[in-house]
Amino acid sequence: MTEIRTPRLLLRRWLDSDLVPMAEINADRRVMRWVDDGSVRSLDETAEDIERWEEEWDEEGFGLFAVELLASGELAGFTGLTLPEYLPEALPHPAIAWRLGAPFWGQGYASEAAHATLEFALQDRGLDHVVAISRVGDTASANVIGKLGMVPERETTHPEYDVPLQIHGIDLTEYAA
Repeated sequence: MTEIRTPRLLLRRWLDSDLVPMAEINADRRVMRWVDDGSVRSLDETAEDIERWEEEWDEEGFGLFAVELLASGELAGFTGLTLPEYLPEALPHPAIAWRLGAPFWGQGYASEAAHATLEFALQDRGLDHVVAISRVGDTASANVIGKLGMVPERETTHPEYDVPLQIHGIDLTEYAA
C-alpha cells in the first residue's frame, strides 16, 4: 500500500470509511465551484469516483491519494496524479490534482500534499513531466500551481463543459522539492 507522510498529512489509498466524508466535500458548492461545470456530486457519484481512482492506481501505478490530517485522522480531501483523458491535448502526461474540504483551506495543506505528490511522481514513479489543469479564474488553484513551480503551457476549453482551462506543466528533472 502506497503511503506518503508529510509533516502534517498522510497521503494514502482509499478506505471504505472515506466515502461519507469525501461525499460531504463533493456536496459543498464552494468546493465544487471550479470543478467541471460546478455541480455537486452525490454519495453514489462519489463512490463511483473513488472506485475509478482506485482502478487507476491498479492500471497506471499512480492515482489520487486520500489526504488525512495526522493530528486528527480527519479526511481533508484528495491529491495525486491522474491521466486527464477528457483533455487529449494534455496527454500523455499525468495531471496533478487536489480537492480539499472548505474547513481545510488556507492552511497550506494543498501545497504540502501537492509537493509530496510531485516528489512521488519523480522519485517513486520516474515520471519526467506533470501537468496541472485549472479553470481560468480559480486563483486558489493558481496559487498552489505557482508554489509548485509549474509554468503555463497553453489555454484551452473543457470539451464537455465549455469553460476556459489553463494547462501548466513542470519538467520534473528540474524540480527541486
